[in-house]
Amino acid sequence: MKILKFLTLGLMTLGLMMGNASADETSPKQVVSSTIEGIIAVLEARDDKTTVNDADREGIRKVVKGKFDYREMSRRSVGKPWKKMDEANKQAFTELFRQVLEYSYGNQLAGYHGQKVVFEDAEFKKDKARVKGAVVDSSKSIPMEYRLHQTDTGWQVYDIKIEGVSLVTTFRKDFKSIIKKQGVDGLMAILEKKVEKLKAKG
Repeated sequence: MKILKFLTLGLMTLGLMMGNASADETSPKQVVSSTIEGIIAVLEARDDKTTVNDADREGIRKVVKGKFDYREMSRRSVGKPWKKMDEANKQAFTELFRQVLEYSYGNQLAGYHGQKVVFEDAEFKKDKARVKGAVVDSSKSIPMEYRLHQTDTGWQVYDIKIEGVSLVTTFRKDFKSIIKKQGVDGLMAILEKKVEKLKAKG
């Protein structure tokens, strides 16, 4: 699947997402920027800067929890077949999708070495917003864009673009051919194996 190449390109962007927002962090930009501080704090506190262990992942998981709309991302990534799935399968797929993202970007974050992330002010359209920014180091700048929507619990990310390429669109293209040949059950079986491999690498 092409998604790992995409995640590698987005070394920082997939990890530095949404996190625990305090009461005054109500705007998309505020939530995003405060989350980066939390993720970087976890990465910089590592005893071994060459890897991300289970304790580090748990720290990142706590920062991300509740601010990243895995269900909406799952729905958009699966596409039309999502409508035919029952609620139990939707919940199971969403949890599996979360693990794929968590271990993919978690493993990539092992390579963090002090990159900086900058953001522009959020742009709004009804109940949606986008926050543009870039991951910057001494040799390059990688443009990125967070897509968020307003939910009952606040702003949540439902897509990310890295150098103009949508995470959801990339997943959907990968998933479409698999679903066509093996159905959603076949896709879930493939993702389960993928998670096990990613866990082994971690």
